[in-house]
Amino acid sequence: MSSELEAINRDFANNPQGLVEWALTQGARPICTTNFRPFEAVILHMVTQVRPDIPIVWMDSGYNTEATYQFADEVIQQLNLNIVSFVPRRTRAHREALEGPMPGIDDPRHAAFTQEVKIEPFERALREMQPDVWFTALRAEDTPERAKMQPVSRNSDGLLKVAPLLQWSAKDMYQYLQAHNLPNNFDYFDPTKVEEKRECGLHLQH
Repeated sequence: MSSELEAINRDFANNPQGLVEWALTQGARPICTTNFRPFEAVILHMVTQVRPDIPIVWMDSGYNTEATYQFADEVIQQLNLNIVSFVPRRTRAHREALEGPMPGIDDPRHAAFTQEVKIEPFERALREMQPDVWFTALRAEDTPERAKMQPVSRNSDGLLKVAPLLQWSAKDMYQYLQAHNLPNNFDYFDPTKVEEKRECGLHLQH
């Protein structure tokens, strides 16, 4: 990591809003990804306070809960989000007609399923949108892999990856939602992770 990024990570370790403001000066094509999981309104509010029209990229697998779709609709309207959806090349109905229900994580077909419903749509989003700054709501307490990450990093393609909330706890997130009168969603399920502390692979590859 460059000394500049080390300094940024040190200076903004406990200042997510300041990190958002800094990062938005670093590129011309920022995006923020979302999956509308619990506490997701925090990052969406934080970035749109600074850049209201930032593209909010949603990889909609087609396997979200009803509550997640309802929550997404509520947040999109409340924050007037510039939402850009990327969906798998096959609909859920098409995939299940040919291959049956979602495979479990012990099923050898699960990796291909993850690639189809999450990784490929995300890689397509990167190709089509060509972002130079990527905001994500990753938090260190999510998984052991994320605990090792830095708030700001640069991947092999030069994309600046920014996780302003990396060091925040669930309590911090809850208090931000309360302070800004934002909705939340707890009926969330990620078919590519299934288990709460398991990585889907997207953030390990990118």
